[in-house]
Amino acid sequence: MIKRIIILIFLISFLCFPAYAENEVSVSAEGAALIIAESGDLLFGKNENKQLSMASTTKIMTSLLLLEENTPEKEITVTSAMTSVEGTSMGLLPGDKVTCEALVYGMLLESGNDAANTAAYVVSGSPAKFAELMNQKAKLIGMENTNFVTPSGLDAAEHYSTAYDMALLGAYAVSNPEFAKICSTNSISLEYGNPPYRRRLSNHNRLLTMYDGAFGIKTGFTKKSGRCLVSAAERNGVTLIAVTLNDPDDWNDHTKMFDYGFSVVDKQELKIDTSNLTVPIIGGDKTCVSVSLGEECHYPVLKGESISVKSEILLKNFIYAPVKEGQTVGEVRYYSADGKQIASQTLVAGESSECTTQEVRKETKKKGLFKRIADFLKKLFNR
Repeated sequence: MIKRIIILIFLISFLCFPAYAENEVSVSAEGAALIIAESGDLLFGKNENKQLSMASTTKIMTSLLLLEENTPEKEITVTSAMTSVEGTSMGLLPGDKVTCEALVYGMLLESGNDAANTAAYVVSGSPAKFAELMNQKAKLIGMENTNFVTPSGLDAAEHYSTAYDMALLGAYAVSNPEFAKICSTNSISLEYGNPPYRRRLSNHNRLLTMYDGAFGIKTGFTKKSGRCLVSAAERNGVTLIAVTLNDPDDWNDHTKMFDYGFSVVDKQELKIDTSNLTVPIIGGDKTCVSVSLGEECHYPVLKGESISVKSEILLKNFIYAPVKEGQTVGEVRYYSADGKQIASQTLVAGESSECTTQEVRKETKKKGLFKRIADFLKKLFNR
């Protein structure tokens, strides 16, 4: 059983991200957005809600869905329908054996349209059915001005998104550990084919080596879309997502956007007073143990600003001895003013509690009984 305690923590003021001053950063993109990954708050925007083509950054959604719907090690046999697509390729041929993980590497590093098309067939049976799933997921993420038609990002009349929507997608995607690992990889050697043979895939995202803290996400280009880029960078525990659509100078623009973002964002420690919190102990040398906070918990804010949060404490009703100091006994959840959970933190035992002498005797008797039974069975079967 868990008991809940609701506490209002009033810090200095409500967090309010101001409208972006246009003269702070200048970018060449037709559409651009910079957000804080944890909150989705917009730090900078230029036509951030304008519907534009997004080219192969589409593969962020395709990769994400493949990972969510399948295990990375699942093996696929490639068909001719899967490879019937033009453009960039990871080199798949009908009859090849390839894992879902390799397909994601093929999409996020080499931007393989064949990998994206294969993923659509694996997950939904056809690209058209897969597009329906993509749009369902987009709505769940909060992408209100997006419509997917192709799994690869090849141009289609009704295939579009916005810089802000793609930033939300990027933030959601990098919260998936497997996705984050793959999109941050510079190059990798993988085996696939029929028979499988080793080949090297290289990431097209130059920001991985250009910008300190960059760890993704995806490039894109078609004649209609121009150069597109969704990127992520982390510094001092704060993750930012930058997006540019139709941008001839994307590498430099993302560098400027990140530099601006990290110059204005800080992190605020979230914590509660645990001095009056205890958890009852059963069978221990103490009737209860004190409660302490686990690892530090932080939330990104503008420098000089603070937030008001509500916390919900969930503690176990009791614990059986023995209890070790640092053992998890519950958690605290932090909520923004609008009721959205923004963080959680482990609650741990602040002290140890050993079993009482009586309890130790009971345990010793149990162990002695089990040993006698085991010895009897051993003699019985060794005759």
